Amino acid sequence: MAMTLRIDDELERALAALAEAEGTSRQEIVRRAVLERHARSGHLTRVQESSARLLEQWGDVLHRLGTA
Repeated sequence: MAMTLRIDDELERALAALAEAEGTSRQEIVRRAVLERHARSGHLTRVQESSARLLEQWGDVLHRLGTA
């Protein structure tokens, strides 16, 4: 699937530098960046959901510890 991406000069310089440093294409740099961002986003959601469950289960204990 093809896609056109419009970028400014700053992003062009950054892409070119990363591609050269990593020995890969600018397309691959963008691809990796999007996939990494997606993975981090999913991780953050899982952490927030887990924190909410733990807070619901242990919130009273944590509150007592915090005010002791």
